Amino acid sequence: MIARMRELTAEVAARPEALLGEAPLWDAAHDCLVWTDILAGRVHLTSGRTYEVGTEVGAALPAEGGGWLLAVRDGFATLDEDGTLTPLLDFVPAGMRCNDAKCDPAGRAWAGTVARGEQPVTGGLHRLDPGPGVTRVLDTGLANGLGWSPDGGTMWFADTLTGVITGYGYDDGELGPVRARLAIDREEGWPDGLCVDADGCLWIGLWGAGQVRRHTPDGRLDTVVRVPASRVTSCAFVGSALYVTTARVGLADPGPLDGALFAVETATQAPPATPWRRL
Repeated sequence: MIARMRELTAEVAARPEALLGEAPLWDAAHDCLVWTDILAGRVHLTSGRTYEVGTEVGAALPAEGGGWLLAVRDGFATLDEDGTLTPLLDFVPAGMRCNDAKCDPAGRAWAGTVARGEQPVTGGLHRLDPGPGVTRVLDTGLANGLGWSPDGGTMWFADTLTGVITGYGYDDGELGPVRARLAIDREEGWPDGLCVDADGCLWIGLWGAGQVRRHTPDGRLDTVVRVPASRVTSCAFVGSALYVTTARVGLADPGPLDGALFAVETATQAPPATPWRRL
C-alpha cells in the first residue's frame, strides 16, 4: 500500500519583517526558539528578546553555560545574555560572510560561507576546532542547511546553488563517504535550510517555492508544508511544532507576510539544538 502524501499549512507565529530570516533552533536553556535576521544583524528569541548585533549574523547557536555562539560576517563570535558581543575567530575572506551554522551531536560548531552580493568567489563548509582554529572541510557553491541523523552517523548538507542535499558518513567530526544524495529540481525551488526529525527524515525549506518538504532518508517525499511567503529559508522543531523562517530581501513588492516567522503542528518531533561546547 502506497502511503498518502500529507499536506499541511503553516500560520503566522510572529511578524518581524525579516530581511533574511534564517537558522531557527530550539534553545532548550531559554525554552524558546532562537533565529536570526542575517542582513539586519539581529538575533530574535520567541521569548520576546531581540539582540542588535551590529554585523551580519547567519546563526546563533546556544552555548554551554549560557549565551550563544554566533556565525557572523567575519567568522565566529560569542554573545552574552547582557548583549556583549566578543569576537572569537575571524576566518572569512573579504567579499564573503558566514551563512547557516549548527552544532553536531558532540557540540562541535559548523558554519558555511557564501559570497556577499555578486562576488565571484567559492563558498565553503567549515568546522570550528579547539584553539580556536577552523578547518575548511568542503568547497561549495552556496553553503546552507545542516543536520545530523538521530544516531549521529550521517551529516546532511545542502548546497543551494547545485540544488543537492548530500548525506555524508560522519564520525567524531570527520566526514566519510557519501551515503545519499537528494537533488531538487530548480523549477521546484532552491534548497535552503533544513532540519532532521526523530525519525531521521529531512525537512527542507525551499526558497522561491513557499514550501517546506519532508523527505525520508531514501529521498521519498511524504509531506509538504505550504507557507504563505515565497522565500522560505529554514525550519526547526520546538516539540511537535515546526517553525519556519522566511525572507523579504530582493522582492520588488514584498507582501505583508514576507519575512514573517511561521509555525505548524506536525505528527513528529526533534530534540533541541545541541549546545556549542566552549573551547
